[in-house]
Amino acid sequence: MTTKFTSDHEWIAISGTTGRVGISDYAQAQLGDVVFVELPPVGKSLTKGGEAAVVESVKAASEVYSPVTGTVTAVNEGLPDQPDLVNTDAQGGGWFFEVELADAAELDGLMDEAAYAAFVASLG
Repeated sequence: MTTKFTSDHEWIAISGTTGRVGISDYAQAQLGDVVFVELPPVGKSLTKGGEAAVVESVKAASEVYSPVTGTVTAVNEGLPDQPDLVNTDAQGGGWFFEVELADAAELDGLMDEAAYAAFVASLG
C-alpha cells in the first residue's frame, strides 16, 4: 500500500484502484479536539481538490478535499459517533472515505511521506 499526501494535509493510501482518504497527523494537531465529522455519501463523484468532507474541532471547521478524482465507495461509518478517532489515529482508524480512482496519474502530483515531512517542517 502506497500513501501520498497533499499540501492541504490530506493523505490517500492506495490499494489497487481504490484510495482510503483522511487528514494527516499534522492537520489533526492543528485542529485540536475534533468534535464533528461530516462524510460524503457513498456514490458521490469527487473532483481532485474539491470539497469532500467537513471536520469540526473546538477551534475551527475545515473542509477535507479529495486528493483525486473518483467516486466514493465507502465511508468510515464509526467516525460520526467517534470523531475523536481523527485525533487518536488520524492516519489509521480515523480515515474518512474510500474513493475509486478515475485517473491514477493524478497520484503523481502528490507527495510521498518524506516529501510531506519536509513540507510540514518548512511550515515552521
